[in-house]
Amino acid sequence: MTVLVLTGPKDATADLVIAELTGRGVPVHRLDPGDFPESLTLAARIGPRRSAWGGGLRGSHRDLDLGQVRSVYYRRPSEHRFHPDMSGHDAQWAAAEARAGLGGLLATLECTWLNHPRRNAVAGVKPVALATAARCGLSIPETLITNDPDKARAFVGNLPGRVAAYKALGTQGPSGADGEPYALWTTQVRAAQITDAVRLTAHQFQEWIPKAYEIRLTVVAGRMFAAQIHTSSQTARIDIRTDYDSHTYELCEVPCGIASGVRQLLDCFGLHYAAMDFLVDQSGEWHLIDLNPNGQWAFVPELRTPIAQALADLLEGNP
Repeated sequence: MTVLVLTGPKDATADLVIAELTGRGVPVHRLDPGDFPESLTLAARIGPRRSAWGGGLRGSHRDLDLGQVRSVYYRRPSEHRFHPDMSGHDAQWAAAEARAGLGGLLATLECTWLNHPRRNAVAGVKPVALATAARCGLSIPETLITNDPDKARAFVGNLPGRVAAYKALGTQGPSGADGEPYALWTTQVRAAQITDAVRLTAHQFQEWIPKAYEIRLTVVAGRMFAAQIHTSSQTARIDIRTDYDSHTYELCEVPCGIASGVRQLLDCFGLHYAAMDFLVDQSGEWHLIDLNPNGQWAFVPELRTPIAQALADLLEGNP
């Protein structure tokens, strides 16, 4: 039985888990769904006397029997790549068929997923995550989602300090001139800065919480790994992703009330893994600002080995 790791060709984070599993003698098959169909061949069958798909995948160097998968680590698979002579419309159709075919077959694997992409998709919707977190007893910032500029101005004008955090609802920003999406960082915004362009789509505005520091909390099968994030950069105080070099980290404990709410939250979504961001205010209260069911975890040096070991435990079947 093998652990299937679904990720792109350059994923140093997945490499840490693969090295841990390999060191334990656990068979691992690393596969990038983006290789299908150019360098990956699929053949699977099901019929009246079968309860599961039989068959597998044939790659350039190794084959995978779907019946021999013990667990799946779903990391960062690439988009499907097609022959350059295929037209744009044909490629779009082929991509949809590839996702339904290969993705659908993999989704039928009845084993431990970390996490199943279907569960990631639901938990990754910010309005759903915030509402669920609130029901689980976790503190969240006052939040408005709107395309009404007047409502947005009124909301921001009535907040403490009359300033809000403007944050994208999706995982990436719009595309630039080269067609590639660019990051849309969290920004501070005041009512006077809100224009009528808000009408063009949905926007998220959140209460600005003056923080003492941030917390990155990584959860693996109920085990919690938390680190305070302190920064000397003004831009990173607004959005920590803008300046990782300015960070210092300090491992910390998770308060019992927060731990209970977090476990309940992950249970609601059926997640084995999540990376969560909290703001801790001057009084020490934790406020959840983001739930990422497939978030990065290796950037805190002191937590790399413990988290890699915890992930390997779960994938090996020893949580």
